[in-house]
Amino acid sequence: MITLTAEAINKVKSLMAKEAKTDYALRVFITGGGCAGFSYGMVFDDTIEEDDYVVEADGLRVVIDPLSAQYLRGAEIDYIDGLMGAGFTINNPNAVSTCACGHSFSTEQGKVHSGRCR
Repeated sequence: MITLTAEAINKVKSLMAKEAKTDYALRVFITGGGCAGFSYGMVFDDTIEEDDYVVEADGLRVVIDPLSAQYLRGAEIDYIDGLMGAGFTINNPNAVSTCACGHSFSTEQGKVHSGRCR
């Protein structure tokens, strides 16, 4: 379904500990909008719905709703900390185009163009 690099797992766990949410899951989702049609989102969530996909990665639970799952299948989440800044990146094989900001994408099924980089 989706994978996370060791760097991403470590950063998420660190953020969860800092926010005292170690018993939560990481919810990864997509929403409409952004300059390329869809935007990525991630939040800590203490609720797992019946139809959510649940992925375990080194003790970290990642949940994805069914709508988002169809656009995130095969994606990899990484965390990069470099000279130009730090943040999560998503390598999504379903994206046919992405925005320069890296937070927005479009797919073959959903060729939508709206908004601009945040």
